[in-house]
Amino acid sequence: MRVSSQGVTVVALLADPDAPTEIAQRMARTLPARLADKSGQGRRFDVEVVSEPFTARTEDPPTLMRRIMDRGRAESWDIVVALTDLPLHSHGRKLVVDLSHEHGLALLSLPPLGGLRLQTRARRAVEEAVLSLAGPRATGAEGPPRSQPLLGPFVSRLAPIHPGQVGEEETADLRYVVSGPRGYLRVLVGMVRANRPWRLVPGLSKALAAALATGAVATVNSTIWNLAESLSAPRLVIATVGSVALMIGWLIVDAQLWHRSAEVSREARQRARLYNASTVMTVGIGVLVCYVGLIVINLVLALFILNDQVFASTTRTPLHAAEYWTLSWFVASVATVGGALGSGLESDEAIRAAAYSKREQERRRILQDDDGD
Repeated sequence: MRVSSQGVTVVALLADPDAPTEIAQRMARTLPARLADKSGQGRRFDVEVVSEPFTARTEDPPTLMRRIMDRGRAESWDIVVALTDLPLHSHGRKLVVDLSHEHGLALLSLPPLGGLRLQTRARRAVEEAVLSLAGPRATGAEGPPRSQPLLGPFVSRLAPIHPGQVGEEETADLRYVVSGPRGYLRVLVGMVRANRPWRLVPGLSKALAAALATGAVATVNSTIWNLAESLSAPRLVIATVGSVALMIGWLIVDAQLWHRSAEVSREARQRARLYNASTVMTVGIGVLVCYVGLIVINLVLALFILNDQVFASTTRTPLHAAEYWTLSWFVASVATVGGALGSGLESDEAIRAAAYSKREQERRRILQDDDGD
């Protein structure tokens, strides 16, 4: 690792566009002071944020580390920490961080940090990586500090992270990976958070309009009243699951969101499973938010429109709170099916834009271009 002649360690946060850049910009406000406080010895740090798609057309950690090294050599940076929201794989394991103490480089994959308190976890991870790279052992003649303890932010019962295998020809000298079902779930949740599924709601404007119209008609339909009153709670749950699953499946198929890898390697299959699972969860959360919104809107509509005497004469059941709730619940399921049909009016690009982060959109576009070539 180089040290600037002015006694200031220049740290570059090289971040993929979208979420990684936002995270890097927020942490850069307090990172210099925190690094100086933790490092001691009167050291000073200058933090720069550079936003560029350094992961374009590759998800191979050794290749990315070489890119980061070349990028750092072209600038006056002492330490480079690269942040990406892509899930990276190495030797069949999911990569958390790669460190090169010789060159002052770190590659951090954000999904293994999970979906909760991501900003805090990312900041702590970057702090530990920088302090490790700037430490006295980073430039010693003993070789890479493989005996250093695990990075503090990663160690917990919910984060089964451990040192990973590093090839002799690789730039990295220390690697942490995540494994096991808990690690898979943590990476998956991190990917879903990066996609920000709540953005799917405004992205399905035509589908929501169709669902609201269907719900309004169903709310004043006496046949729907009788059906709702005849359904037990288990059947209402089945109707919910069926309508939501139909909506999710239709969106994925119609907008061609399912990822199919042309490669046959183990890592390619792992990536495909991760991307498809994150797609289902992203779209599922968005559809569930829409479903809950439909219940609320239908309930308000029923409170204003329904007449208790007409309802009782038709269903032979007084119109009380339970009847309002049951009707609104069932109508939401019916309206969701109508929304699925209405989603066919949306453009595929609009649905993809709502379902994925910008980085994920770029990744899929590049893969489609490569397949076309």
